[in-house]
Amino acid sequence: MTTSTALLLADLTGVAVFAASGASAAVAKRLDLFGVVFVGFVAALGGGIFRDLAIGEVPPLAFADWRYAATAALTATAVFWLHPQLARLRTTVLALDAAGLGLFTVTGTIKALDAGVPPVGAGVIGMLTAIGGGLGRDLLTGEIPVVLRREIYAVAALVGAVAVVVLDLLGQAGPVPLTLAAGLVFGLRLVALRRRWSAPVASLRPPRPGAPDAF
Repeated sequence: MTTSTALLLADLTGVAVFAASGASAAVAKRLDLFGVVFVGFVAALGGGIFRDLAIGEVPPLAFADWRYAATAALTATAVFWLHPQLARLRTTVLALDAAGLGLFTVTGTIKALDAGVPPVGAGVIGMLTAIGGGLGRDLLTGEIPVVLRREIYAVAALVGAVAVVVLDLLGQAGPVPLTLAAGLVFGLRLVALRRRWSAPVASLRPPRPGAPDAF
């Protein structure tokens, strides 16, 4: 299997995983079939669309290659009809979401590097590719985006993107090292969920009695 084929399969797998995640969130909000498919589409392809626009690939793959849109739509439709069974698989859905996070981080970073984006910029694009769909999903369903909350989500994607950049600089950006980088994101996300790791949050202390009001 060539690297390009492996990246395509990883991309489509990530699309399916995030479409399922977005569709599940839409079903929970009692959206109709169109709403479920639309949210699934945004969750699956929003990050990739941003990535392609950032690197100047127009039209984005989500619109240029029918396999991306078809994978997202079919997966979201399946979730709409099968959601009673999927509702009992919350742990599995979280694991799949973590897998999608790892896959999109790797493919997004590699595509940015291949397009000539400098290492730092490629890492940022890789991270945003991974979290962009989830950001759109949460905004459409009226939730505070996961990436802005305490959970280790965007940080896991950033760590994976840095790993891909370092591997590329060392000339080790082959299928096996990149799979390990995706596994790093996947493992970090799952461990963070299990151990309830979180990023620091500002402490809002009530003002002392008699203290002047702050502007």
